[in-house]
Amino acid sequence: MTWGIGGGGPRDQQQMGWAVRVSQGYQEVDRLARKFGFVNFGQIFPDGQYFHLRHRGVVQQSLTPHWGHRLRLKKDPKVQWFQQQTLQRRVKRSLVVPTDPWFSKQWYMNNEMQSDLNILQVWSQGLSGQGVVVSVLDDGIEKDHPDLWANYDPLASYDFNDYDPDPQPRYTPSDENRHGTRCAGEVAAMANNRFCGAGVAYNTRIGGVRMLDGTITDVMEAQSLSLQPQHIHIYSASWGPEDDGRTVDGPGILTREAFRRGVTKVSGYKAWAGPPADRKRKWPLGRCGG
Repeated sequence: MTWGIGGGGPRDQQQMGWAVRVSQGYQEVDRLARKFGFVNFGQIFPDGQYFHLRHRGVVQQSLTPHWGHRLRLKKDPKVQWFQQQTLQRRVKRSLVVPTDPWFSKQWYMNNEMQSDLNILQVWSQGLSGQGVVVSVLDDGIEKDHPDLWANYDPLASYDFNDYDPDPQPRYTPSDENRHGTRCAGEVAAMANNRFCGAGVAYNTRIGGVRMLDGTITDVMEAQSLSLQPQHIHIYSASWGPEDDGRTVDGPGILTREAFRRGVTKVSGYKAWAGPPADRKRKWPLGRCGG
């Protein structure tokens, strides 16, 4: 058995509940919750072995590990593994476009006269995303957007920031939560509707997972990558740790387990990561909104 104790991260990492693995599912984890005063926030993966617990008497965001709870979980023979959750730093990623004044004349890198992706030839073969379901894991998507509503798939959507089925972004004066909608539009914006542009796979069914607008933990990333695995074909995640040259970070234990399960237990599982993070470039909204 492996235990979630020992060496930890930096002392200033905030603690956010517990991930626990038990062998007997809901009945056993409910017993643990009653015994130790936890609140069961449900399973992390569909098989009912990993669960998300929080303690009634512990501030959600604490700067110190709770050694008493660790010791109790370690001593319980039914607990196979546990880990106290810490907040993860994740940065939204976008395409990086040089701002050099002559960049537009460098036709071999910025070819606006032809389809660099050869997409017109692909469309001419009848390939437009029909029958494919994509879920964008990000800060939410505008499900009623004029270019997305007809392709929106509620079964490929969820809000893990507020734990409800609606992935609608949280609107702010700075309009910071538009990244997911834009990523969804690049994939599945409708074609021939006299609005804005077209997605590269304009007949794809598109969903959104709101999980990047607030605190982020290993549990949340794993749950997002495990949503409806028999329904969703592609998970799109255009975000990651800081690209500052000094940050070394990657998927946590549960997120790696989500990838493993997707590869070994789900037919056709694919996760796509976007380009490097760009926090400085400001993109105009234009006529498309979102």
